Amino acid sequence: MAGVCGGNDFQWCFSQVKGAIDEDVAEADIISTVEFNFSGDLLATGDKGGRVVIFQREQESKSRPHSRGEYNVYSTFQSHEPEFDYLKSLEIEEKINKIRWLPQQNAANFLLSTNDKTIKLWKISERDKRAEGYNLKDDDGRLRDPFRITSLRVPILKPMDLMVEASPRRIFANAHTYHINSISVNSDHETYLSADDLRINLWHLEITDRSFNIVDIKPANMEELTEVITAAEFHPHQCNVFVYSSSKGTIRLCDMRDSALCDRHSKFFEEPEDPSSRSFFSEIISSISDVKFSNSGRYMMTRDYLSVKVWDLNMENRPVETYQVHEYLRSKLCSLYENDCIFDKFECCWNGPDSAIMTGSYNNFFRMFDRNTRRDITLEASRESSKPRAILKPRKVCTGGKRKKDEINVDSLDFNKKILHTAWHPKDNIIAVAATNNLYIFQDKVN
Repeated sequence: MAGVCGGNDFQWCFSQVKGAIDEDVAEADIISTVEFNFSGDLLATGDKGGRVVIFQREQESKSRPHSRGEYNVYSTFQSHEPEFDYLKSLEIEEKINKIRWLPQQNAANFLLSTNDKTIKLWKISERDKRAEGYNLKDDDGRLRDPFRITSLRVPILKPMDLMVEASPRRIFANAHTYHINSISVNSDHETYLSADDLRINLWHLEITDRSFNIVDIKPANMEELTEVITAAEFHPHQCNVFVYSSSKGTIRLCDMRDSALCDRHSKFFEEPEDPSSRSFFSEIISSISDVKFSNSGRYMMTRDYLSVKVWDLNMENRPVETYQVHEYLRSKLCSLYENDCIFDKFECCWNGPDSAIMTGSYNNFFRMFDRNTRRDITLEASRESSKPRAILKPRKVCTGGKRKKDEINVDSLDFNKKILHTAWHPKDNIIAVAATNNLYIFQDKVN
């Protein structure tokens, strides 16, 4: 993807923003996950209120050639409700932690959504016809007296306004003691995994009453606990391979052909720590918040607090690429620890050809890195630059000395505005960026 930095050959411009402009944002409206489907025609978001909103890309029309296929609301439904665990006296939030689409097999679309404890499989289907002319009931739905039916009618289908229905087809519950942080659909399209802090379970999409525990790192004595699972994902092409990351900054690759319980990893990825840079915060900032396989399956990307690393699956001892996301925050770790921002979990994503990566930062900034040219750019998701087709200007942060005209001082950054969730269209240069309760959609500028 040439010119991720917004050079002459490539620039990002504003396309759309979804969500209210209100200063007072309701907690339930904060977006907690963003995910394109495999074709990129549907874009799903989940929020802290347990709702899923699906946007559909409109077909480009000759009358509006510059619309470039905008995304409009396709379906909205309540996926999860708040619950209460009476045995443990714990409230279970309705917040949607993750959404994962299943590859489309027919006219309907399917997706998995999960909160802390329960995973649901949803079917999203369209109805634009209704049946009329029943024999046993009238058109208004009342049952007819069987003795008064003297002739048989053949029901006919009549067109009606398009209706999009979301219905729960499966509910996968009661399998996780701890909070679910990841779900990942296998390339066999029949199974998926779900991971919590200490265990990873393997499910079949048709079977809800049992799952198979494939990783269990819970020690016999919980006082000996030294690390937790932070993210897990299946390989995009090899159905037997998956990875999971830990709070210690390590990644384990497991092969389900080795043994039924994958407590012994096949590969162990870890970068040796530089003793000279060790500090009180080293362990916290090395915790991996997200892991993603590249679309090709050759690489994987991990996000820790300050950086993004790209690993070659054939080389375990160090990453092949390291990109600093916001190195200027290293001197601010003490205050970030005090306001709990140091525990924020940033996600990362690949573009379609795996040539560029994207991840979020503070002040509604998000970062892009071009893997071929090693160029990088900082962009901002804000309503100030939300004029139609407005080109996004690169932002720069200065750490001291004289501040240049377009720069922002590191002390002026708003740590309440954070981009934790981003998604990249699987084929086109269209990105979705969640900023609190707003969803920004940007695309490449076509001259």
